[in-house]
Amino acid sequence: MAKLRARIDGGFERFGAWVYRNRFKTLSVMLLVIAAFLSQLPKLGFDTSNESYFHEDDPTILDYDRFREQFGREEFMIVAITPPEVFDRAFLEKLAAFHDALEDEVPYLDDVTSLINVRSTRGEGDELIVEDLLEEMPRTPEEMAQFRERVLAHPLYRNFLVSESGHMTTVVIETLAYSPGDEEDDLLEGFDEEAAPEPALEGQKREPLTVEENRELVQATRAVAARFDGPDFPVHIAGGPPIQEFFERMMQQDMGTFLGLAVLSIAVFLFVLFRRITGVILPLIVVILALLSTVGLMGATGVLFTIPTTILPSFILAVGVGASVHLLSVFYRRYQDSGDKSAAIVYALGHSGLPIFMTSLTTAAGLFAFATAEMAPVAHLGIFAGTGVMIALVYTLVLMPALLAILPLRQRPLIGGAGATAIFDRILTGIADFATRRAVAVVAVSTVVLIVSVVGLFWLKFSMFFIMWLPTTVDIRQATDLIDREMKGTINLEVVLDTRRENGLYEPEMMNGLVQLAAFAEDYRDEAGQPLVAKTNSVADVLKETHRALNENRDEFYTVPQDRRLIAQELLLFENSGSDDLEQVVDSQFSKARLTLIIPNREMVDNITFVDSIERAAERIFGDSVNVVVTGTVNLFTQMVFVMMRSMATSYLFAGIVITLLMMILVGSLRLGLITMIVNFMPILITLGLVMGYSGIRLDAFTLTIGSIALGLAVDDTIHFFHNFRRYYGERPDVQYAVRQTLVTSGRAMLFTTLVLMTGFWLFMFATMNNVFDFGLLTGLTIFFALLADFFLAPAILELLGRTRYGRSLFQRWSGAEA
Repeated sequence: MAKLRARIDGGFERFGAWVYRNRFKTLSVMLLVIAAFLSQLPKLGFDTSNESYFHEDDPTILDYDRFREQFGREEFMIVAITPPEVFDRAFLEKLAAFHDALEDEVPYLDDVTSLINVRSTRGEGDELIVEDLLEEMPRTPEEMAQFRERVLAHPLYRNFLVSESGHMTTVVIETLAYSPGDEEDDLLEGFDEEAAPEPALEGQKREPLTVEENRELVQATRAVAARFDGPDFPVHIAGGPPIQEFFERMMQQDMGTFLGLAVLSIAVFLFVLFRRITGVILPLIVVILALLSTVGLMGATGVLFTIPTTILPSFILAVGVGASVHLLSVFYRRYQDSGDKSAAIVYALGHSGLPIFMTSLTTAAGLFAFATAEMAPVAHLGIFAGTGVMIALVYTLVLMPALLAILPLRQRPLIGGAGATAIFDRILTGIADFATRRAVAVVAVSTVVLIVSVVGLFWLKFSMFFIMWLPTTVDIRQATDLIDREMKGTINLEVVLDTRRENGLYEPEMMNGLVQLAAFAEDYRDEAGQPLVAKTNSVADVLKETHRALNENRDEFYTVPQDRRLIAQELLLFENSGSDDLEQVVDSQFSKARLTLIIPNREMVDNITFVDSIERAAERIFGDSVNVVVTGTVNLFTQMVFVMMRSMATSYLFAGIVITLLMMILVGSLRLGLITMIVNFMPILITLGLVMGYSGIRLDAFTLTIGSIALGLAVDDTIHFFHNFRRYYGERPDVQYAVRQTLVTSGRAMLFTTLVLMTGFWLFMFATMNNVFDFGLLTGLTIFFALLADFFLAPAILELLGRTRYGRSLFQRWSGAEA
């Protein structure tokens, strides 16, 4: 194995000599490759939709697409108004003007519903009349009192357009489900209902509203709201579209902040480490070009930035610079001693080429572990972050030596001269001596910490709660919390019931089943014993309204008729009344029905039982006669929880196995490879168990990636440590000597790369979203724990092993040292 490593090191040396001789050709080829990547940057885009968390062929998203194709977009934009008095003529007149302004000025609308135009169903003799609720404005206090009583008593309006207390009213904006595409110009002229695009041709996928279109409609809504907002008309905007628009703005803003701070912090660290302009500029050139090449590859493959992949650019900057630091550290030291640039390049690649290659490979392996994740953004993060690390490796091993060969360099001492070097050497020597002389105490303390951390793993919980990602100071968070409190819910669980036959909904058993399922949902209680469902809506509600209206508007007839022909006749009467509300709850063949359950935003893990209860209730009520599909926003979120659990299990297992095998290959020993993984797994267990488990920080779409990412990064310093330990133990078979020399020669690079990585991740603590803050904090802590493990635990384990005859024999065979 020692001879094989020597041949590999010689191969890197020969490659370095070749690059030096062909530096201009190498640079030209690299620039052409980089230009090809950069040409794809204009294709980049953003996607903040809930669907972006799933792969296109995921059954959950396929069900959701079929629902959207049939019934339209189920995510509403909710504009809530909290005036001094809702049931006041002046306010209702202003509400009517606001309603009209929205219809006239906001693009991509499907429908706008408020107290002004919500349906009012009544009968006059044998005639069914379905009209707007406020066809005529109440003129007297008595009429207004009657209007108030009527609105608050009506199940359709309550917790939909008016709160139970009567202190809040809402305007519900339904947007187009699909982008109008080429019909956009016509749409912008009128915004009428006829502007909706024709159905897509068979086999042609229809695209949802784009990020830009969603932004236009939200900004137009805000512009209208700003004109009307005031003490007598306080406006609060919430719902899916504005939340997605906020995430999109936040992503672009935070990415710019992260990138700027990452470049600045890396530049500062590089200057402190090298005290050379080239020592700052060259690594930045390498990692910035690696970043641009990676996101160019995203553009070429059509992968959009999503909320989890927001961290990708600054992540690549922080991680990619490590290889440059190790290569330049050796190069500058050799160049300072010899003054021969060619020899310094050859030596640096021969000395650090293999560990740099292996550290990049293990980091990429930890990231590629997410490539098969069921959560699409996590898979994309793993694929492109891993690819970015490998691109940075290629640029480090090829582009940087070519630039070093071309640029003029002066011989200068490292890190501020001999004095500063001596201080670092004393500190690192002291750490080496402490770890080896007090090896038993170090291992004992580490074991206790490990046991406590493993216990903490049992306290870990998963989370999917988008609203909690936002600070409480953000307007959209405040509006959502307010509407959830007053209206009891802002998000939907949708149940689609397919009878599989035309006019199957006319059967009384089918309508009775709808009523029964809705009643089950309304009676459902959460873990605290509180009702969860704010309201339900289905074709059964339309039928009950119609049946009451046709029976002298008497409340005792607010029921489902038990005659198939009567059901068909009453639904036909309603359909011919001029209202299009049936289109929202049934298909054109009256074979499918939609039941909407509105619930408040809450931890989606807690909704798993609720969704399961609805599915089982539907199966119990309808049996095999009806095909039941549960979909909608709530179902998407709950399915994300299962996706996260499976993704974490598979990615952690994959990363652990692959990186362990790579470490065994690099170390050249099965036993020592396993020992290195004890050092590498411990920081992750501390973060997951000791920090997250006991503090209650949950695993979400961001924090679940910490383990695999940190494992891939933690092994980097371990590789450098064991690679150099083997080298120095081969020179002199003494553990304390080998540890000292390892930390003195590689310790500074390990320390500075760790500081760069920690800072790079802690920059995410400037994020707008709380979970990105947690991700940055925890990943930075894990990398810090990994450095402590490499500085203290690894030397202590090696020292204890070296005190045994077996350990000395193992080290001698491994390093090639003479007995």
